[in-house]
Amino acid sequence: MALPAIAGAAAQLPTLPTLPSTGQIGWTGGTGPAGAIPPGDTVPAAGAANGTQSFGQTLTKALDSLQGAQANADRLAVSAATGDLTNVHDYMIAATEASLATELTVAVRNKAVESFNQIMNMGV
Repeated sequence: MALPAIAGAAAQLPTLPTLPSTGQIGWTGGTGPAGAIPPGDTVPAAGAANGTQSFGQTLTKALDSLQGAQANADRLAVSAATGDLTNVHDYMIAATEASLATELTVAVRNKAVESFNQIMNMGV
């Protein structure tokens, strides 16, 4: 389900952004030396021993989970329409899960766009 994946991604976000003093323009994600790439911004090798994921991988996993929930709800809707589904509550639960996951994804996207716009409007 997409909810734990998105909640896990939000928990990994740093609370205060730091900007480099020289060189690189943009988010550094930590207090490391200017121009250094923070560990969370790199893609770990497949099967990394530490088990951590980058923010992009976490978002990709959450979106894949959302797509799976929607596909499951669609499959159950077709089963209900053809009469193959005996427990209608299974479809209602799957449809509600897909709807809530979609609403959460849209809310996160809207907040990200709002944050991006605020950053772009900041004076230098």
